[in-house]
Amino acid sequence: MPARAISSATVAFGLVSIPVKLFPSVSPSDAIRFNTLHETCGTRVKQQFFCPKDEEVVPRTDTIKGYEFAKGQYVTFNAEELKAVEEQSTGGIDITEFVPIEKVDPLYYAKSYYLNPDEAAARAYHLLASALRKTGLVALAKYAARGKQYLVLLRPIPEGIILQQLHYPGEVRSLADVGIPEAEVDEGELELAMRLIEQSAQQTFNPEKYTDDVRTRVEAVIARKVDGEDITQEPAASPKSQVIDLMAALKESLRIDAGSERKGPVPADAPREDEAADGS
Repeated sequence: MPARAISSATVAFGLVSIPVKLFPSVSPSDAIRFNTLHETCGTRVKQQFFCPKDEEVVPRTDTIKGYEFAKGQYVTFNAEELKAVEEQSTGGIDITEFVPIEKVDPLYYAKSYYLNPDEAAARAYHLLASALRKTGLVALAKYAARGKQYLVLLRPIPEGIILQQLHYPGEVRSLADVGIPEAEVDEGELELAMRLIEQSAQQTFNPEKYTDDVRTRVEAVIARKVDGEDITQEPAASPKSQVIDLMAALKESLRIDAGSERKGPVPADAPREDEAADGS
C-alpha cells in the first residue's frame, strides 16, 4: 500500500522556504490488534463513561476535562478554554540551530517521519540535505501541529531528510530515579567481556536479520483458529535466577561463540572439559 502523508509543513532554512509533506516512517496500523467481545454472544462491546457517585452512564456530551491539583480536587476546563491555550498550527518547521548529531542523546528520540518535498521545492530540499551531510550537523527546530508544539530534529539520510520528534527534557526521567547499584569491575572479567563483544561485533546494522517471533506465532495461531482448530498450550516455565561464577561464564561464552555445539547456560559448578576428560 502506498504511503500516505499525514501532514503538510514548511521548513524555514534561513530565507529559504521548503514546502514538505510528513510521512510516517513506521506502520503501527500493521500491528495485530484484538477487539474485546462479549464472551456469551461474541458481540464487540462498547466502552462507556460511568459515574460512581450518581451510578449512571454519562454520555460524552456531558463530560468536561479536569486537572487534579490536589487529591480529589480539580480545576475544570471546557473545550473552548482548552482551545484558547493550544498552539496555533502554522505548519512551520522553524530551524533554530545546528548541532553535531552525536551531541543529541538518542534517549530524547520519539517518533520519526520522512520529509518529502513538493516538486517545486526539490532543489532546495536536496540542498539542505546535502549541506547537513557535508557538515555532519543536524538541525533543531520547532514545529506546531494538532494544537501542540514539538521539538524536532532534521537529520539527513542518503535519500533525503528525516524529521525526528524529540522529547522535552521534562519528559525524560533521570537515571538516578532508577537507582542502579554500584559494583567494582574486575579487569580480568572486563577483558573477557570485551573479547566476547568483539567476536560478535559487526560493522553495519542489518535489521532484516531480525524478525518479530511473537507476531509470527500469533499470526500462526490466528490462522489455525480461523480454520476451526482449538489451541491449548502449557504455560512456559519462568527461568530461575541463579548466582553464577562470572569469570567461568565468560570463558564458556567465548568457547561457545567460537563454534562449540554446546547449547544453553553453563552452571557455575560445571566441570571444565579438561577435568571431565581425566575424571578429576
